[in-house]
Amino acid sequence: MTKNTRNIGIDVKAPEKECNDKNCPFHGSLKVRGKSFLGDVVKDKMYNGATVEWYGTRYISKYERYEKIKTKIHAHNPPCISAKIGDKVRVMECRPLSKTKNFVIIEKISE
Repeated sequence: MTKNTRNIGIDVKAPEKECNDKNCPFHGSLKVRGKSFLGDVVKDKMYNGATVEWYGTRYISKYERYEKIKTKIHAHNPPCISAKIGDKVRVMECRPLSKTKNFVIIEKISE
């Protein structure tokens, strides 16, 4: 952990790089709260943003079977993390950053 890195209250590894983004949970003033997900980055063309998706199952009681579901969200991608397409990341909820961004990437798990 660098000397200017904030403790965000979650047990994640802090990024090695430092940034001056005000919407970074480690080097800015953005607070994280609520839901946390693991997902894959499928798009990274947005400025300081990425699209993250993950898969799950939902039970349908009428047919007594499970169906596959896919969830896709837009998340803020701080410059110190800079996740690329194909990276597995941890995403956490934050205050609304734009019309569609309510999540921020807090950790890059694998490349």
